[in-house]
Amino acid sequence: MELWRRASLPAEELEKRLTEFQLLIGPDYELLGAIGLQIDGKQGRVHSEALTHPELEDEHRAELLGRLQNVARNHGLVRLWTQETAPFWKHSGFTEVTPEAAVKRPASFGAGTQPWLAHQLREENPAVFSIEKEFEVFQMQERENSERMLRQARVMKWVAGLVALALFMLVIYFVAKVAQNRARLQKSPSGLAPM
Repeated sequence: MELWRRASLPAEELEKRLTEFQLLIGPDYELLGAIGLQIDGKQGRVHSEALTHPELEDEHRAELLGRLQNVARNHGLVRLWTQETAPFWKHSGFTEVTPEAAVKRPASFGAGTQPWLAHQLREENPAVFSIEKEFEVFQMQERENSERMLRQARVMKWVAGLVALALFMLVIYFVAKVAQNRARLQKSPSGLAPM
């Protein structure tokens, strides 16, 4: 919170989005910097940079950017956007956004007052997106199949229980009949059961 306040950022608002932030901690556990990465689909917005040591800002930015790129790769992002104004960002592959490219920026990133910079992480390949969507559909179908099989297994368990109960009752009935016939045989003088 103190770092954000020193950087004149809205600390209370950013606190609600704490999970978006990558932190840079020094060897003596001093907080050296923080930067946010908002993710919307396959796009990411780098925002709210706050650094403590002006003389080491670019070095710290480079470390934070490396972490952001790892997170972006893990999420399969194709592009990073930012309105950060430090020259570092332009030297690190971010370029000014053309009006044609600006339409790709998610609305959730807002408009802002500064010009936008973007950094292409990988090619936007509609076939890859199509494969990813097909995989998601496949996963949903597999979940549905698994749930259906579990329901069928529960029904089969009940049926098997009822069959086992019926067999048990049938065995008891036959045991009782055999015992009854044996008792009749023992009472009969000829040893033959009456007909």
